[in-house]
Parts: sequence; structure tokens; C-alpha cells
Amino acid sequence: MQDQPLEVLSRTVLLRPGVDLTMRLPARSAPAITDLGCGSGLLGPVLRARFPKARITGVDAGAAALQEAWKTGSYDALEEQSPRDWTPQTAPDILILNDPGWLGPDWLDPEAAALIPLFERLAPGGVLAVQMANQSHAPSHRLWLDLAAVHFADRLPKDAMPASPDPAALYDLLEPLGTLGLWETEYYHRLPLDGPGHPVRHLTLSAARTVLAALTKDEQKTLIAHYDEAMRSIYPPRGEGAVPHLLYAQKHLFFTLTRPA
Repeated sequence: MQDQPLEVLSRTVLLRPGVDLTMRLPARSAPAITDLGCGSGLLGPVLRARFPKARITGVDAGAAALQEAWKTGSYDALEEQSPRDWTPQTAPDILILNDPGWLGPDWLDPEAAALIPLFERLAPGGVLAVQMANQSHAPSHRLWLDLAAVHFADRLPKDAMPASPDPAALYDLLEPLGTLGLWETEYYHRLPLDGPGHPVRHLTLSAARTVLAALTKDEQKTLIAHYDEAMRSIYPPRGEGAVPHLLYAQKHLFFTLTRPA
């Protein structure tokens, strides 16, 4: 492993599970693919390399993100709309969701699951492919909530950090609908310790955004200081005589669900 700048490393942490998910998709000559919640197009080049003849559409609510996605040269079309409200003009053969935080905390509730209507918009024989971080019980994520509860208990919003999906609940929800593949992978990342702030904090800020949004700027600084201090103890430095770094483990949950033909 070699050290990378944190902004590059952040993209690597996000991209690697998406690459693995893409490589598990079935080989098809010219599928219609929708990258739902495509953001700035991180996964676009991977999809294009895997399916050179595919028609790839990216969907996202952010206009600025879509402009960046277009620059990748990987998409045939881009649509600006909320992924949760997406209704395709033509049913896709592959619908991929790469770390879909936009689904919200209710996405595994059988009575309000956002996944079911998305799955029903696939073409017959189509594949829904999803990967997401499964880290809510890890100290890197849990401590945002625990520290906020200690120092700002009266400010903590309900469902400030939704729990990670339970694989068994996911199986029960999806298995009756089609052919299900479900697995988990743990990735290990070498994070350099030569920048401002703890590197694990930089990788988990998006998960903590609801907690931080409930606090004032001064309170945010206080919470971040406590978090960095805790991370230094939990993730000790390695590499004596070399550039100091730490080893960070991150679990991701994956599934593919194929609709009956």
C-alpha cells in the first residue's frame, strides 16, 4: 500500500466497492443501465469499461454534480431529478445504486421500503445492484453519536445516524421478489497521518452530517476535537521509521436482485 492524498483516498474508498459491484453484474452485450444517484459520475467510467456498448443514463438531483458527471464522457444521458422520484421512460436492464444514502432511514421498512418500487421499474430479467457502507456499529461511525450524546444530548435529533442494514432483514425483504445474491466485504485502507485533522474523521463526515447539522459552529468544533482525540486512541499510528499511517477497516454490504423474465 502507498499513501495517497486524502481527497484521492476518499474517492478510492468510495470507488472500490462500486467496482466490485459492477464486476458482479451479468455480462450483457448492450444493456440499458441507469446509475441512480450518480453524483459526479464516480462510477460512470467503470460502467463504461464493463459495458462498452451499453446506453448509460445517470440520474441525480444536483445540477453541479451532473455537470461533473458529463465531463467523464461515460454517460449517454443525464437526468436532473430526485433519485427517489425517478420514473424511467424506458425500463432499464440494470439499475445500480452505489452507496445510496439518499434512500433515507426507512428504506428497509417493508411498508415504506424505497427499494421495492425501484425494483418494479426494471425490465423483465433486469438486475437491481446495490452496495452500501455497513459501518454504524464500527467506532469510526458510532462515536459521532456516542460523543454527541455525552456532550449535547438535548440537541441530538432522532435517527441522527440510521443503523446499518441488517443482512437478515434485507434477505427477508428481497428474497421473495427474485433471484438474490447477498454478500459483505471488509476493506482495509492505509490512511496517512500527515494532514490536518484525523483522516478517519475526513472519511466519516458525510455519515455525521445530521449530527453536526444540529449543532452550532462552536459546538461542531468541540465535537470534532473530541472525535479526533478518540480516533487517535482507537486507530494507533503504524510505520515506525516511515511515514506514519493507520489501518482503517470498512465493511460494505452488497446485493444483486434479478427480476423474473
